Amino acid sequence: MSTAANMMPDPAPILACTISRDIQNFDLLIDDMELELGENWGDLTFEDARDFLVQPDADSLEFVAIAVNAEDEGDLTRITEIIKSATERQIKVILIADQISPAGLHQLLRLGADDFVPYPLPDGALKEAIERIRKPAPAAPVLPAAAGASVTHLHAVPDAAPHTPAFKAKGDRDGVVLPVHGLSGGSGASTFAANLAWELATIDKAAPPRVCLLDFDFQYGSVATYLDLPRKEAVFELLSDTAAADSDAFLEAMLTYNDKLHILTAPADMLPLDIVAPDDIARIIDMAQTNFDFVIIDMPKTIVAWTETVLSRAHVYFAMMDLDLRSAQNVLRLVRALKAETLPHEKLRYVLNRAPKFTDLAAKSRVKRMSESLDIRLEVQIPDGGAQVTQANDHGHPLAASAPKNPVRKEIQKLAKSLFDLNRAVETGRK
Repeated sequence: MSTAANMMPDPAPILACTISRDIQNFDLLIDDMELELGENWGDLTFEDARDFLVQPDADSLEFVAIAVNAEDEGDLTRITEIIKSATERQIKVILIADQISPAGLHQLLRLGADDFVPYPLPDGALKEAIERIRKPAPAAPVLPAAAGASVTHLHAVPDAAPHTPAFKAKGDRDGVVLPVHGLSGGSGASTFAANLAWELATIDKAAPPRVCLLDFDFQYGSVATYLDLPRKEAVFELLSDTAAADSDAFLEAMLTYNDKLHILTAPADMLPLDIVAPDDIARIIDMAQTNFDFVIIDMPKTIVAWTETVLSRAHVYFAMMDLDLRSAQNVLRLVRALKAETLPHEKLRYVLNRAPKFTDLAAKSRVKRMSESLDIRLEVQIPDGGAQVTQANDHGHPLAASAPKNPVRKEIQKLAKSLFDLNRAVETGRK
């Protein structure tokens, strides 16, 4: 072997590959792959991918980005074989989808795709997907046990096994629609929604209202986790064809928590938020309103095409925020966007999470200044509940069951009572 050959550098390892029928249909993907990986990536057609993934050269791959569009829907069998081959080699799969039908997308995601990114690629979306798949899987958390007790399971056993609602759909209700929208990450919107729904469902032991909780965050919805519920396949079937669904199918997709609260969980798989159109959301809310007295909706933080539909149907639209600059800026952005579209921004009711204690005068002054500068009223202020709130969510129970004296629970209970009393007064006035 010559000296010159010995001095030649080893070729850069291929860390990822795009797989598509024709990569030229996904020029934005080419740009983002070059931006994230430089020259350490390759491109394969569907035909080449099946042969390459069984070769030793595939051992260096971190992930494959499988790009499909509407023309590929007739070839899903071959694409599913590629996904299976990759997952068997423990190669991560990022699905890049352009105008794929909900049924086709669901089929591909069910086969083990690790992440999904819509096409055209939003700014930074591929980078974020790569970062997510590179993160090690989190270990199951171990919660601290109380004195003399031991923690053996993350979730406590619920008092009653979850099942579908027992009542028959009669369409004899006119429910109050109460969406909850977090204005920043970690604002506690899902915790607020789950606990508000439970407090309403248990507020009157003699004649409890019928309450449902709809998790409309189809990607990261956590209501099922917070109430220790499984995620039913029927949820996806409902979302993918709402026109064919009736109230019976809607109830069949739901689960109950302790036979009192009725929940439509987020789907089992991460789905794009535009899997449903505004008309689909309107149908779901119609079915919920006509069968329940209160309809709590846990909204995604992202503003989507059907956010307007939910806002227009809402009686009150709760906007969760923290006492920080990002929340303040997002309030301004949201109100400006709603006003620009002449949407009913007056329905917004701002909820301040982790509000300062009554004795913290400096923080109370900050709250007042923030309210005045944003020209809003912070009508509900939820105190900081500490570790008990996180533990209640991890155990899959409302605060009323795990920490009934927690200040967060007391404030939400107070709000639930005011909503219940107001609704009962309105109904009495109608009669």
